[in-house]
Amino acid sequence: MDSSLHEVWQAAAGSPFLPSVDKSNQFIVAFVLLAAGVSLTGVFALNRSLITVPLLGIPASLAIAYGVVYMFCAVGVYV
Repeated sequence: MDSSLHEVWQAAAGSPFLPSVDKSNQFIVAFVLLAAGVSLTGVFALNRSLITVPLLGIPASLAIAYGVVYMFCAVGVYV
């Protein structure tokens, strides 16, 4: 892998970055993720057992985490 920075720069120019969620839809995606995360957290809080951790707890925390990141991107604060 003997490529200089200039070669990498030129190769990257041919393939622009396309985000997975369009800028106009980031707020909607963030709101849905946060609502799903809060709902799953509420259900998990009502029934805390070892089996519900992978079924509800982990997806809830991931939905909240991704929702917060998308929310920051939607309002223009990039992390």
